[in-house]
Amino acid sequence: MESSAAAADSAIPSSSQPPPPDQKQQKNRIKPQNKNKSDSSSQPSSKLRGFPKDTPEARISKTLSWLLRHGAQSEKLLMRPDGFVKVNDLLSNQRLKSQNVDFGMLKGIVAADAKQRYGLISEKNEAGEDEWWIKANQGHSIKAVKLELRPILAISDIPSGVAIHGTDKQAWETISKQGLSKMKRNHIHLAQGLTGQTISGMRKSATVFIYVNVALAISDGIKFFLSDNGVVLSEGDKTGLLSPRYFEKVEVREKGAVRELDVGEWQSKDV
Repeated sequence: MESSAAAADSAIPSSSQPPPPDQKQQKNRIKPQNKNKSDSSSQPSSKLRGFPKDTPEARISKTLSWLLRHGAQSEKLLMRPDGFVKVNDLLSNQRLKSQNVDFGMLKGIVAADAKQRYGLISEKNEAGEDEWWIKANQGHSIKAVKLELRPILAISDIPSGVAIHGTDKQAWETISKQGLSKMKRNHIHLAQGLTGQTISGMRKSATVFIYVNVALAISDGIKFFLSDNGVVLSEGDKTGLLSPRYFEKVEVREKGAVRELDVGEWQSKDV
């Protein structure tokens, strides 16, 4: 009898021990936030872009590129419509400030960049004082940025006369079917020559080279532009694509050998 009474007593909540909430109450209850986690997430990040194996200089350069092309809004950096940011604002960003990056170091990064990714200018402010501004010359994913690009109205407006996109075999499988895509960026990037022949616009790791028939694309209403560092840019068609229709020729370059693909191979999975 005692054990039955004890079991009955344990099933009846005492006044000092309220009953557990039902499932609906538990679902609607706001879980308390971890105070330390909340505090740390509200602090500006000092993490650099790049990989641990990269040199500190390379990681600072990649961070600079990310800030000016993609991260200005999330990092609360005020950016003009032409992509320029005040140098003082940039150097105050916690990611660069944590590495003691100063104006001298910044100028060194800009001058040493082989692809001429950046533009650095001095303008008079409202007080008549010199004020430095910096921008990425192309590669933005920030939609509000409208670079002052030179329109390409004919193939003769491209100094080298060619526009090439470099990629790899894996990406080619998709490109051969749907065309070149600007993806999350504002433009499709085309170089004025092959790797080693051009300053910017192509990755060194590229093995598949797509020559774009710019004249044909222009005749179909697709717009092309030239950036300050010589990269040919295009927004593609209304869907952000340059169709395989505009591929003049495609080459595979590996281990010193060059093979030109037949038009029929552009729809093949095997390169």
